[in-house]
Amino acid sequence: MLLISQNMGNYDLKLPKDAILRINLAWCNTLNELKVILAKNKESEFFIDLPVGRVKPPNNKYSLDDLIPIIESNKQIRYFAVSNVESKNDLQPFLDKLPDHINIVPKIESPNSILNIKEICDALKTEEKVVMLDHDDLFSSIIRKNENKNNFQKYIRKLIDFCEKENISLLRTVG
Repeated sequence: MLLISQNMGNYDLKLPKDAILRINLAWCNTLNELKVILAKNKESEFFIDLPVGRVKPPNNKYSLDDLIPIIESNKQIRYFAVSNVESKNDLQPFLDKLPDHINIVPKIESPNSILNIKEICDALKTEEKVVMLDHDDLFSSIIRKNENKNNFQKYIRKLIDFCEKENISLLRTVG
């Protein structure tokens, strides 16, 4: 999967045909801005990233209920990432409300997420399963919990091994 940031729109670049445009809603100042991006790129598939529990700026917040009509009217939205998923319970509102054609992508950002990865992935409805690891947030979480920093690589290895064994696509963000 080739994910390209919404920031590509700031440059005169053509989106490759097989690329998926990632829209991080933290960086959309209004839902109208999201609608404009979707309308300008009708031929593209989209990966929408909803920051849940985000405290660092930018900190735009949108409710799932606000997003549902936009998602339902834009069938080119194929993926919907949810931040700070630590258990299947964190996914439940999204599993209940998002259309079945949407592939929910749990963002893995803490040791608890990795310890619960099987439960999280088992809750996903789609045949193609995808998770996203945020390295920076995982490391920050380890520091906040006063865990040994050397556990960082162990958690990453545990997640990689699980995804490889279960044939789950692992997207990795850094920076």
